[in-house]
Amino acid sequence: MPTYEYRCKDCGHEFERVEHLSEHAMAHKCPKCGSEKVEPLVAEFFAKTSRKS
Repeated sequence: MPTYEYRCKDCGHEFERVEHLSEHAMAHKCPKCGSEKVEPLVAEFFAKTSRKS
């Protein structure tokens, strides 16, 4: 399952969650302050392969 990064709009706390794609669209609470004002962060993506280029 993918790991998603979030930031709380109230306290600025950044946290990660490992969740199924269907859970990503659900509302989340900040683990630090409990606020529901949480926004997803855009994370870098890279593919790791076993073939050398």
